[in-house]
Amino acid sequence: MKVVAIIQARMGSTRLSGKVLMDLAGEPMLARVVNRCRRATTLQETVVATTAQPSDDAIARLCAERGWPCFRGSEDDVLDRYYRAALEHKADVVVRITSDCPLIAPTVIDLVVREFTRRQPEVAYASNVVPSRTFPRGLDTEVMQFAALERAWKEAQNPAWREHVTPYLSEVEGRFPVHCVTNDRDYSSQRWTVDTPEDFEFVRLIYQHFGHDRFSWREVLALLERHPEWLEINRHIVQKAL
Repeated sequence: MKVVAIIQARMGSTRLSGKVLMDLAGEPMLARVVNRCRRATTLQETVVATTAQPSDDAIARLCAERGWPCFRGSEDDVLDRYYRAALEHKADVVVRITSDCPLIAPTVIDLVVREFTRRQPEVAYASNVVPSRTFPRGLDTEVMQFAALERAWKEAQNPAWREHVTPYLSEVEGRFPVHCVTNDRDYSSQRWTVDTPEDFEFVRLIYQHFGHDRFSWREVLALLERHPEWLEINRHIVQKAL
């Protein structure tokens, strides 16, 4: 069973344009995401899925320079981009990661993948997001059968479903068997994703402290216990609705 992580990435962002290549302690943010994903032991491959737009040539160049697999597809139909990337890389299981999560945790990826694997073939989709989030926003990991992704690709008609990839699998009760992975303590109030300048400042302080990307998410929690004021930097940011 080939497990492939697909990281969606593009330069366009309504609130922080070009964020995926912004510098975090000497490396582009996308490199931090890829590096951390590749440390997950349950993954056989990690692929960057960007768009065919000229504005994303810079992402494709970075992938070529670093030797990362890169797929280029639709800008707006991200479900199609995922499906075709998964097809090209012969994935049996697809792990969805977004490029605005530079604190993504290899151990959390492994936890969700193992929970998903343990429940095969009954469960089509597992995540630490739906229906109950207990991890910080920014450790989001979604795992799905390729067959379920393919069915969603064929059946989903709502443009919002296609833009956001997984709502067709996760949101309608009874359509697919799903499983939610939860933590023993609720950290869902913490915002570790990057959508705005405030979000970037928050993660920049964390990377400035460590100076590398090999730290664990629990080390981040410990750091934030010593610097609770950092959590105030982006606490007011409201997540964009799907």
